[in-house]
Amino acid sequence: MNRPSQKIDAQLIASGMVLLPQTGCAGLSVRKLVEHAGVNLGMFHYHFKNKDNFLRVLLQHMYEEMFAALTLRAQASRSGAQNLDGALRVLAGFACKHRHLLLMLLSEASRGEALPVSFLRENLPRHITVLAQLLRQGQAEGDIIDAPAMQLLPFMLGAIAGPVLAGGALERLPAAPPELAALAQQALLSEPAIALRIDLAMRAILIASTEPAPP
Repeated sequence: MNRPSQKIDAQLIASGMVLLPQTGCAGLSVRKLVEHAGVNLGMFHYHFKNKDNFLRVLLQHMYEEMFAALTLRAQASRSGAQNLDGALRVLAGFACKHRHLLLMLLSEASRGEALPVSFLRENLPRHITVLAQLLRQGQAEGDIIDAPAMQLLPFMLGAIAGPVLAGGALERLPAAPPELAALAQQALLSEPAIALRIDLAMRAILIASTEPAPP
């Protein structure tokens, strides 16, 4: 029989995922976290020791879930260009799902706060490396234009993730009219809008005779 304490770490992480996009790393209150999760403070310290360790575990859990899906797409038995298309869809879905948390992390990192800086420094290169490898594979296979990967990647990621983060920022704009939020949802955050931007970004880098396969 499972002991109740075995599920407490999962409860705390789930509550952290709800609260962290609102508070950021610096503003997260352990007291409010345990209240939200319905557990006592002692169990928090038993499972995570302190707030910084909890945040590291939570953020890494979130990232590893995405990275596992990204790796699966990247290693599919298809062309480099097709796998790049699939990997970009995983990354775009992650950015959309966690847009408010990512905006908060970027804001805190830009202010030099250590934990967000450390998280981004350790993890950003991981998926960038996977995408760059797929780009180079697509170039070697003759499907993707001959241009430096470190020029193509910012172009593609900016076109795909930029509007998602902009939409997340618009959603949180103080006193924003409902029409603006509705427009952001439809034009920037909806699945069809995200899929279209990925299609456009892929077409921009594919050699003219190459058509991307359905994801």
